[in-house]
Amino acid sequence: MVISIAGLVVRALDFYGILIFVYILLSWLPASGTVWEIRRVLATVVEPYLGIFRRIVPSTGMMDFSPLVGLLVLQFIIQPVVRSLLVSAGL
Repeated sequence: MVISIAGLVVRALDFYGILIFVYILLSWLPASGTVWEIRRVLATVVEPYLGIFRRIVPSTGMMDFSPLVGLLVLQFIIQPVVRSLLVSAGL
């Protein structure tokens, strides 16, 4: 049971990374009805996290690199830290 909790946390972080990636891809498509609705729902989930990086990473013209930075931080900093904490806690 304990191992499944650790696995669940790691899987949730993986899923959140996928949501950010889909949000990035949808931003390149024209805002039609369906795309706009999906993007709006995803924005409620990922924008609180990406907003942190929008305040830190300066915008360069029309390009916003904060989602890329947020995705990299999630994959290479947050996930390894969470994994090591779970291992050290015996979970």
